[in-house]
Amino acid sequence: MTTLLAIDTSGDACSAALLSGERIEQVLETAPRRHGELILGMMQQVLDNAGTRLDALDAIAFARGPGSFTGVRIAVAVAQGAAFGAGLPLVPVSTLAAIAQGEFRRSGERRLLVALDARMGEVYWGCFEIDERGLAVARCEERVCPPEGVESPGGEGWFGVGPGWSVYGAELAARTGVAPNVHAGEAICEARDLAVLGAAELAAGHAVPPELAAPVYLRDRVTRVG
Repeated sequence: MTTLLAIDTSGDACSAALLSGERIEQVLETAPRRHGELILGMMQQVLDNAGTRLDALDAIAFARGPGSFTGVRIAVAVAQGAAFGAGLPLVPVSTLAAIAQGEFRRSGERRLLVALDARMGEVYWGCFEIDERGLAVARCEERVCPPEGVESPGGEGWFGVGPGWSVYGAELAARTGVAPNVHAGEAICEARDLAVLGAAELAAGHAVPPELAAPVYLRDRVTRVG
């Protein structure tokens, strides 16, 4: 039975979840700019509620990005510190994949085009299908680009998900063929979905030692030049 702690600080919401076998318990709060203040307490809360300790777990999963540069860095640093102290491996999980996984959990949609608002007129973009195990699998390379530059894998039945659709719905719909009102623009990354994907990645041997954990920004600058 896999026991895994997952954390996310990549967006406005901050969350921690503990997966133990088939059971998942999550704490989530929407608190922009307070992630560093809240996340350690959330981690301890889910551990205490389960009556377990950090060093009794199999691994820690974290949202490796893309997302807020500061938020992603917080997740990496907190996960590394906890993993070093407890002697645990880390499992990096895509923020975009976790959003797709969450939408499948909520609505059952299986072909998901995920867009986050990357600011500066761009979106973070990913395409995912839910496989026979019920897990989000990437069908395109994650990228950051203007909404007019996104690509869809083709075919029917795609569903838009993520805040990027609320901001750039018309542009994304024109590029992908998804109707402008066929999306879940309020969807966010949640630690409970990171935990599900993280457990699968751990079982597949994709965990890393803490010193090799790294953020994935997709973009190397945070302000427009020129």
